[in-house]
Amino acid sequence: MYAKCGSIEDSWRVFSRMPTRDSVAWNALISGYVKYMYVKCKSLEEAWRVFNRMPTRNVVSWNAMILGHVKCGYGRKALELSQQMQQEGVEPNTLTFVGVLNACASLAALEEGRHLHQQIIQSGCESDVLVGNSLVDMYAKCGSIEDAWRVFNRMSSPNVVAWNAMILGFLKSGQGQKSLELFQQMEQKGVEPDPVTFVGVLNACASVSALEEGRRIHQQIIQSGLESAVFVGSSLLDMYAKCGSIQDAQKVFNKMPMHDVVTWTAMLKGYAMHGLGKEALRHFEQMSQADVEMDQVTFISLLSACTHAGLVDEGLCYFESMGSVYGVPATVEHYACIVDLLGRAGHLQEAEDFISTMSCEPAASVWVALLGACRIHHNMEMGERIAKQLVELDPGNVASYVLLSNIYAAAGKWDLSANVQRQRLEKGMKKQPGPTWIEVNNEIHTFVVDDQDHPQMVEIHAELKRLSGQMKDAGYVPVTKLVLHDVEEEEKLFQSCHHSEKLAIAYGLISTPPYTPLRIFKNLRICGDCHTFTKFIANVVKREIIVRDANCFHHFQDGHCSCRDYW
Repeated sequence: MYAKCGSIEDSWRVFSRMPTRDSVAWNALISGYVKYMYVKCKSLEEAWRVFNRMPTRNVVSWNAMILGHVKCGYGRKALELSQQMQQEGVEPNTLTFVGVLNACASLAALEEGRHLHQQIIQSGCESDVLVGNSLVDMYAKCGSIEDAWRVFNRMSSPNVVAWNAMILGFLKSGQGQKSLELFQQMEQKGVEPDPVTFVGVLNACASVSALEEGRRIHQQIIQSGLESAVFVGSSLLDMYAKCGSIQDAQKVFNKMPMHDVVTWTAMLKGYAMHGLGKEALRHFEQMSQADVEMDQVTFISLLSACTHAGLVDEGLCYFESMGSVYGVPATVEHYACIVDLLGRAGHLQEAEDFISTMSCEPAASVWVALLGACRIHHNMEMGERIAKQLVELDPGNVASYVLLSNIYAAAGKWDLSANVQRQRLEKGMKKQPGPTWIEVNNEIHTFVVDDQDHPQMVEIHAELKRLSGQMKDAGYVPVTKLVLHDVEEEEKLFQSCHHSEKLAIAYGLISTPPYTPLRIFKNLRICGDCHTFTKFIANVVKREIIVRDANCFHHFQDGHCSCRDYW
């Protein structure tokens, strides 16, 4: 009783007065020490002293030590203890298997997990609910979603823990849509979601930009009374920000009774994503006044906000104050933010000089940021030099080849551009496709450049053709110099008309009521012509069009973009 209530001193006093002590007494004491040491200082020294003094050790004693090491983050030691226990002739039970599976999950030790799975099958424990949950979780965290799915499907009646493990597993493997489908199946089966479920599916909504599904889940959270939970609220506002509704994110933040550093930073990151630099700086000052302890993620979000809004002086000032004022050491990610900040603003030489002053070795992300700035500002000479450094530093980084090829193409150096692309292909490096997607009636529709697969492609092209006359009258002229191929002008016009962003916008216009906002998402930087096109079309159709590209959100309305053509 004393041990479980956290009073290890009282537990020890009772134990020391006992004239005889059996294994139950020893196990109670050792379990108490494991719990106490983990909560207080994550040291298991006292637990080891008691464990080593035990005259006999049974499975309960070993389990206490195994689980204690797993909880304290010593997964490898937990695996060693499991092996030692069996060498001493003690048979593992379901709790042992749960502890060791958790250790494998923490270490991403897939092969050891598979070996343990065979042992569990031989012991007849696979059907145990706790073991089944831990198996699904282990496989999912080790990146083998197929094995996790097989174990899950063999469970006679998976509980919420198993469903959560599968939802988070699919999310981790980049299958956010599958996570949402699984959540719907879970609802149909009548399994009650818990806070972990809601956090998982909100993150899945954010990953695939499923705003309407996120709103539906928000209503469920309100009905379940979990809206005020800090970590649920943080996931909610993060979902709204990543799905393009910064106003809803602000509402969630303002309604939360309490905020921690994660919540404050999530809102700050939201402002950064939407290019709201001034709002981000105001939010950061409020955060400072609230005496919230900043962390490294906070400053990455703050510096990103300055970058997207072109606030160079402010960004440099905050970078300088990180260590001196807030006690947060700069990492390579912060240095990359400053290089990006300077580079986007056109201070290319200053950005390169800044890299030479870094206190740590520049990572590939730092050079990629500078190379991207060279592309924006058409600095071919520096771009060539930076690309060569990047290839030497990280030969497998496809971004260096793609960016350098684009720099050459934009300068009309087609032979050099083709040569870089040929080198990339010879090394077996594939350029990731640039899809664009839109959510309509809770369904995600995906497009790629010159797409012909969508069932309504005829209507989409007809809508683009219908709008082209109005766009021309409004003054839109396609920016064909941004088509990065050496082809005739007519072909350039054709290519620019079939960019995935334009196809998605046209589909949104024919599939949603007039005057409602459109939310478009893509995984690459929006090209200059599509950016100009969207400004004109938003004005012509009198709609707000929100586009999220690889850099930030663009809010197009009345012929203007929130990024002020700075992205």
